[in-house]
Amino acid sequence: MGTVKSNLLKQLRKNYPNFKKNDLERLINIILNEMKHALKRGERVELRGFGILSSRVQKARISRNPKTGEKVNTPQKKTINFKIAKDLFKKLNDEKI
Repeated sequence: MGTVKSNLLKQLRKNYPNFKKNDLERLINIILNEMKHALKRGERVELRGFGILSSRVQKARISRNPKTGEKVNTPQKKTINFKIAKDLFKKLNDEKI
C-alpha cells in the first residue's frame, strides 16, 4: 500500500507532538505545492537521500490503439522522471553502504 498524505501527517504528529495539526498540514501542503510548481517551471526537485524528480517533454507521435489497431495522434506532453538516490537504492537491495 502506498503512503498517502494523511498517513504522513499522522507520522509527523506522532514524531512532533508539540506542533499543531494545522501547522503540520500547512507545511506538507507548502512542500508539495512548491515541488509541483518547480516541476511545472521545468526545474528539477532533489531530495537528498531519496531521489531526483524532473520533468521531461514527450514528443508528439502517432500511436496505435491496441484494441482496434487504428492510428491515434498523441500530442506533446510533459512527464515526470524519477531517479532514485544511490543510498536508497542500496538500502532497498540490502547492499552495504
